[in-house]
Amino acid sequence: MAASPLATDRLVIRPWRIEDAAAALEIYGHAEVARWLSPAMGRVHDLPAMRLLLQQWIAEDLRLAAPAGRWAVERTADRRVVGGAVLLPLPPGDEDVEIGWQLTPDVWGNGYGREATFALAARAFDQGIDELFAVVRPENTRAAASVRENGMHWVGETTKYFGLDLQVFRLRAGDLDRAAPTAHRPPNYA
Repeated sequence: MAASPLATDRLVIRPWRIEDAAAALEIYGHAEVARWLSPAMGRVHDLPAMRLLLQQWIAEDLRLAAPAGRWAVERTADRRVVGGAVLLPLPPGDEDVEIGWQLTPDVWGNGYGREATFALAARAFDQGIDELFAVVRPENTRAAASVRENGMHWVGETTKYFGLDLQVFRLRAGDLDRAAPTAHRPPNYA
């Protein structure tokens, strides 16, 4: 079931559309983004492959139970898709829910990942999810810093997910900073 869009002061987090393929390729086809993707994903090399992947994501999202899904992260000011965000069950048992994001490198450092994460986490907690996890490759210091800025706590390292050595961070509803600056939370979020 595709989720409704979320709006923050600077972003709209909305379901992917096939016409987003060129923008999505700028994200998932970029070497600096692809190096941190899960092994199940990998780098997307061309527009037809990106269209096919978006079709698969859209179809899969219709089958996922709320609040799970994949979304485009669109900047409100110019309606440019600058990233993607996910709430997905983690393998192998699908009992843990991953929160994650990928942004095109030319917008790194603007807080968009933090803003999207806050909005998605707030929705997940409002819909009964108790905790969310971010899994980060140990070398990805940028992502590790970002998840900590979102109030996530380091849990440890594991090979449970994807068979890789990964750092695991957890976020519970009580850890979500509800006093975060307005630019980093959904409007009217109490």
